[in-house]
Amino acid sequence: MIIDRNSPVPQYFQLQRWLVEQIEQGVFKPGDKIPTEAELVQMAGLARATIRQAIQNLVNMGYLVRKRKLGTFVMSRVVDNGNRKIIGLLVPDIRVGYAPELARGAEDEAAKNKQSLILCNTDDLFIKAEYHSERLIENSAAGVIFVPTAASDEKNKIIVEKFTSRNIPVVLADRIIPGLSIDHVTTDNFDGAYKITEYLIKKGHKKIAITLSTLFSSERERLEGYKKALTDYNLAIDKSIILTHDGRYSENPYIEFAKKLFKQKKKFTAVFAGHDRIAYLINSVAFDMGIKVPEEISIVGYDDLLPHCQHLVSLTTMHQPIYEMGVESMKLINERINGLTGKGKSKVLKSYLVERDSVINRDK
Repeated sequence: MIIDRNSPVPQYFQLQRWLVEQIEQGVFKPGDKIPTEAELVQMAGLARATIRQAIQNLVNMGYLVRKRKLGTFVMSRVVDNGNRKIIGLLVPDIRVGYAPELARGAEDEAAKNKQSLILCNTDDLFIKAEYHSERLIENSAAGVIFVPTAASDEKNKIIVEKFTSRNIPVVLADRIIPGLSIDHVTTDNFDGAYKITEYLIKKGHKKIAITLSTLFSSERERLEGYKKALTDYNLAIDKSIILTHDGRYSENPYIEFAKKLFKQKKKFTAVFAGHDRIAYLINSVAFDMGIKVPEEISIVGYDDLLPHCQHLVSLTTMHQPIYEMGVESMKLINERINGLTGKGKSKVLKSYLVERDSVINRDK
């Protein structure tokens, strides 16, 4: 089936994508005539106007050429990234989290090279990342910075391969895709989690809860750093106060996790939230339940984002160099555009502790 009528992806775009796949798989080779509009109407069940739109887009992109009275033919395509100035940035949501800071770093670095960014929100969904990847290809992007989505590693690899198969360099930012040798810029999440857990331990906290998503490589590394710190200080790892889920971020799971934790608050004195948005949510639940932070429960986060609630105490957290991550990702893209070859490069940036008011010293 060429067209999925239940898909949110526009039908002209589905046909366009199908034609590109046929070309790239060699079904339609350079010089071949593609099916006529009438034949595509029969094959796809679409209106002629929809088919014309898809074909014209591919003509504009250099995949096809119309020949008067003869039909539409596949063109030989030569890609030259060096003369293009558009860089794609695929992030979960430009409005929240670390995405605005990441985008600013990338944009500032791009501006130095007279390049422009196209910002694409994936909402951590594969289908949106796939849609935007085709859009970036259509707009002749010279390179792409990609924050992998909440989909499987295999699906994220599909997004990467859409670009690399067309000689468009990709840099992964923040999250990595295990087993894929590709340029990436991230922070040392294991070390950062170890340090902030150690900080709590040295403040007299022996029972430390944690909540995060195990879907993302960054948060999985933070969980391991937390466990290693507890082990190194001869503290038990209590599975009953380790609350994780395997999905993308949404408020409801963490609201339920917070309520569950606070019902057994005698079992712990501090909570390590996998990132600041979780920490602020837990803090809000504590406020609603009449639990004082940090007098009763201490809370730490990760990222160093601005709070979104006025009544919250200022959060002790690990500062991630997100702006610098954007800058370094852009630098790697330009190295590839300028001809750097070879295996994927890894840049691991260091985070640091920012001590504020959400942790109490239990030893005093």
